Amino acid sequence: MDINSYQQWISQFYKQRNWYEYQPFIRVNFLSEEVGEVCRAIRTIEIGRDRPDERKTDYNQQLENLTEELGDVLDNLFILADKYDISLEQIMNSHKEKLQTRYE
Repeated sequence: MDINSYQQWISQFYKQRNWYEYQPFIRVNFLSEEVGEVCRAIRTIEIGRDRPDERKTDYNQQLENLTEELGDVLDNLFILADKYDISLEQIMNSHKEKLQTRYE
């Protein structure tokens, strides 16, 4: 699936569950929460958690968790972009151009 097709799909998925109706100001807070979960997943992989109340997981389970959390971050970015009618392809192209202009 290409990036534009996924953006359309995830927007429809969120609309069907009435998750899309949250305003961008609220959605960005969901994004912040998910970024925190990515941080926790990376911490677990890199230095561990050392929590007796949490079961230990192996490296593959930790990577699966990180993959899931990164997906949650991406979905929130897709929804925010969609709410402002910006395609992810447009964002990538614009950002690439900015970096090339700045650093080349």
